[in-house]
Amino acid sequence: MTDLTRLSAAELAEKIHSREVSAEEVTKAHLDRITEVDSEINAFLHVDAEGALAAARAVDASLANGEQPASPLAGVPLALKDAFTTRGMPTTCGSRTLENWVPPYDATVTRKLREAGVPILGKTNMDEFAMGSSTENSAFGPTLNPWDLTRVSGGSGGGSAASLAAFEAPLAIGTDTGGSIRQPAALTGTVGVKPTYGAVSRYGMVAFSSSLDQGGPCARTVLDAALLHEIIAGHDPLDSTSIDVPVPALAEAARQGGRGDLSGVKVGVVRELRELGGASYQPGVVASFEAAVAQLRELGAEVVEISCPHFPYSLSAYYLIAPSECSSNLARFDAMRYGLRVADDGEHSAEEVMAASREAGFGPEVKLRIMLGTYALSAGYYEAYYGSAQKVRTLVARDFMNAFEQVDVLVSPTTPTTAFRLGERAEPLEMYLADLCTIPTNLAGNTAMSVPSGLSDDGLPVGLQIMAPALAEERLYRVGAAYEAARGPVLDEMPELKGAAAK
Repeated sequence: MTDLTRLSAAELAEKIHSREVSAEEVTKAHLDRITEVDSEINAFLHVDAEGALAAARAVDASLANGEQPASPLAGVPLALKDAFTTRGMPTTCGSRTLENWVPPYDATVTRKLREAGVPILGKTNMDEFAMGSSTENSAFGPTLNPWDLTRVSGGSGGGSAASLAAFEAPLAIGTDTGGSIRQPAALTGTVGVKPTYGAVSRYGMVAFSSSLDQGGPCARTVLDAALLHEIIAGHDPLDSTSIDVPVPALAEAARQGGRGDLSGVKVGVVRELRELGGASYQPGVVASFEAAVAQLRELGAEVVEISCPHFPYSLSAYYLIAPSECSSNLARFDAMRYGLRVADDGEHSAEEVMAASREAGFGPEVKLRIMLGTYALSAGYYEAYYGSAQKVRTLVARDFMNAFEQVDVLVSPTTPTTAFRLGERAEPLEMYLADLCTIPTNLAGNTAMSVPSGLSDDGLPVGLQIMAPALAEERLYRVGAAYEAARGPVLDEMPELKGAAAK
């Protein structure tokens, strides 16, 4: 019998909807896989076997009654990043502050998945409140990379990406504030898409940096990501930043791209992202990127070099804007209404309980960013720091506008290196450099994708980043699918999991 966990989401959907296999069988196969390997990987913080199987049985019953599938992915299970509220399941954001908190409502993304008949397998691990690039900042332990269990799976959404690479789930949802979907995708040989800011509702997505955060699809193929993207996208009146535009035909764009013809497409290689990395770029990453660019030419695309002169300032601007907004957003976790509460013995004031609870609940990276952001927003410094960073953000957005007047898409490596070893990057700046190439897109609010571009000389996966203008996701899916079809699947080259996970 075919190993159901190795099939793409599109293949699984076809088998489920034709009733060749049941949604319950597919969901159970993935739950069994989670039981088999996740003790080693730690991709999941919570597994909802009962809820997932109930959702799968509902799909099977609907199909048995002759009803049309609720969506093209009805019956295909999914792993959900633990930043989205889920009624009946904990939402922790990888933090002790929210340990065991069960929300009374679903995020809009969660609701759309349920309405689409997508069984939710559980909640995936992440850097605490999405602050990190390795998932080492999770209060519940790091998520290991299925390619090499001594290495990180990226962050902040390492759990979602690792669940895909370990074949625990065919689909996943992540969030991307500075690269938290794309960077883990690159490090695990999977596909990750950051949609246009406002194209996917943020209602019920726990906020880190409100002007940068964006939920998006994670998958093993470009077509699977497109099918999932279509389900979660769309206007939401509950989100004041939601864009009221029709959801484009992304799956059709992916299918068109899969035919392998990029004639008429103009691709720009960002000079500054090539030069900015300098010595920090791993040679194997550079070689993989150059090979990918050559492949795009072979597919018929015209490739030119493009200058985006303000991109080198993106990292500095981001690490003023994001901490400032997190300082404001995380003020709500005050131990008064929900979440962790310590020193509540009747002998301490409310202020002392708040201080003690935040001290106990937040990890070092979250505290660091809160302090940095509070300082940047303080009287006398606001304009010098936060205000100046916002001006840089405008210049970065203008660079993108100028670039997209000349080309259809931009490309770069997704991240300067392959997956690094656990504990290897102790200094914050070393960790922050992992998002060197991904941050500009978040500052501008545009859309971008990471698609696997092969293996580096160390045998670990590399990602190709494709960037497009706001609301031009069709370009990503067309170019990404064409490249993917020419390059071939990278996960087929992954060695078997070592240790207990191999059993």
